Amino acid sequence: MEPPKPEHYQTLIELAKQEDLAGGDITSKVTIGADQAGAGKVVFREDGVLCGMPVVAEVLRYYNKKLVMKNVKPDGTFMPAGTVATTIRGPLRSLLASERVLLNFLQRLSGIATQTAQFVEAIHGTRAKIYDTRKTTPGWRALEKYAVRCGGGCNHRQGLYDAVLIKDNHLVNVSSGSLKEQLAAAIAALQEHSAHPAFIEVEADTLEQLAEALHVKEVDIVLLDNMPPVKLSEAVALRDRICSGREVELEASGGITLETVRAIAETGVERISVGALTHSVRSLDIGLDRDSE
Repeated sequence: MEPPKPEHYQTLIELAKQEDLAGGDITSKVTIGADQAGAGKVVFREDGVLCGMPVVAEVLRYYNKKLVMKNVKPDGTFMPAGTVATTIRGPLRSLLASERVLLNFLQRLSGIATQTAQFVEAIHGTRAKIYDTRKTTPGWRALEKYAVRCGGGCNHRQGLYDAVLIKDNHLVNVSSGSLKEQLAAAIAALQEHSAHPAFIEVEADTLEQLAEALHVKEVDIVLLDNMPPVKLSEAVALRDRICSGREVELEASGGITLETVRAIAETGVERISVGALTHSVRSLDIGLDRDSE
């Protein structure tokens, strides 16, 4: 699980430091000596999947390069409540000044990784995989998609620039032609622009639209929006009949929860995209406890 490069989140750290520290930590200035050293343990207060340790390291560098992490657990590790993710040692004022910012990053990213792992576990034994969406916190996309990977999920497209996803809004102004004809025209235009998307995906709201999309040989994935499991099973059977010998994946999407995801996976779809992985996540309870050493 390759983490994002620091340049993908350094601006976030700078903003977080400025809004929190601004002119300085006035509490630490009156309670802690300027040269006092100390240590703190980053402790999981509930079970979860760890994510964000490279970010923590970068946060510490921004506050004081003398802050050092020891015994660092790797991202993706399951952490029972009470487990120590790392011990941080160095100038105590800087450690306490960085505490809230590093925990904010770690709590949110570990929350996403933990929730993703729950979805992945819920569909264990099926052929489906869990995917994220573009419903990410502005500026956090690289980090949040990394957290999904740490939880065992897969990334959908990174943005509008790397893959094609043709939805109903893209075709709403087309006054004539079947869906198949409209898709063929769009793909021809794509080829004229010499674009090389990672995949071409088309949204289908009905089985009739699915059938039309499946007859366009350039289509790699069909997104089945808000279809109940019964319809999804019919869609899988239809795909298998039309695309014998050609691989086209089906992706279920729309309001999927931990309670419903298993039934959806058992229909035979290959992909399940879940916006809630990032847009409705609960930050994990993680704290920094002073070490007596």
